[in-house]
Amino acid sequence: MSSSHRTVRAAAAQIAPDLTSADGTLARVLETLRDAARQGVELIVFPETFVPYYPYFSFVQPPVLQGADHLLLMQRAPTVPGPLTDAVAAAAREHGMVVVLGVNERDHGSLYNTQLVFDADGRLLLKRRKITPTYHERMVWGQGDGAGLTAVDTRAGRVGALACWEHYNPLARYALMADHEEIHCAQFPGSLVGPIFAEQMGVSIRHHALESGCFVVNATGWLHDAQIRSVTPDEKLQSALRGGCHTAIVSPEGKYLAEPLTEGEGLVVADLDFALIAKRKRMMDSVGHYARPELLRLAIRRDAARTTMPLPDGEALSDETDLPLPETDAPLRRVA
Repeated sequence: MSSSHRTVRAAAAQIAPDLTSADGTLARVLETLRDAARQGVELIVFPETFVPYYPYFSFVQPPVLQGADHLLLMQRAPTVPGPLTDAVAAAAREHGMVVVLGVNERDHGSLYNTQLVFDADGRLLLKRRKITPTYHERMVWGQGDGAGLTAVDTRAGRVGALACWEHYNPLARYALMADHEEIHCAQFPGSLVGPIFAEQMGVSIRHHALESGCFVVNATGWLHDAQIRSVTPDEKLQSALRGGCHTAIVSPEGKYLAEPLTEGEGLVVADLDFALIAKRKRMMDSVGHYARPELLRLAIRRDAARTTMPLPDGEALSDETDLPLPETDAPLRRVA
């Protein structure tokens, strides 16, 4: 664990994407990084699938009408690695800042809800895909795997990340807790569902902070009225694209370190005092003295999903070839 005598300045960005251009959204990311750097920020979190934009269309359109917008999103979506990651890596390196960015990742004919963690030297430390897209999102993204259910050491501290309703999956959260994350980076779309979404979000991120004994930096997106109208001309449906913003930073004691941002664009900035981690975990360490591994344990499969399985050298495939089942092809990692 990092030294308890450290303080890291963190920021969560609540900004609007460019719904017409991936390059336009990237420009917004780079502009926000420059603004955060002027404020001494050392770690910043952007909203869920911010580049090129969250698929808001899928929430208000029936599947039969989504084809054109889905194809357009695929055309604009970045590959990882690629020019987008090169540009963000260069900016992270220039500003000496850890960057957590949500993207629609295109992998050949599929899209994924992907979270990227860049270290302050520009290295891409983590690429993880949302394990189960939620509700309407299943029409847009493929399923992720357990390869990204891990925390990574960055210049700012040990960082883990989950997207949106993955925070309702206690086993996914426990996987990161067991990996001793110090800063949990949460991403939600924002401008969705209404005020109840923001209220539920606040409960979720504060609970995770308390249970994990870590800081939570949560970023949600924002849509301007003109953008909402561009997604759907139906005024009744437009109400479903408002509210749901709760950009915030929470301490390991479940306290807000700055006023949450629920309307408009801006940065929520706060200093994270790592002494608070030990203060909380002294009382309740969910993966340490408060755990009961002889009663309850989590088995985690952290290998990446594969659609091919190489045979041993020299072996030919026949009807009698005994291929291992996918669920037993790789060892399970058991975490107490």
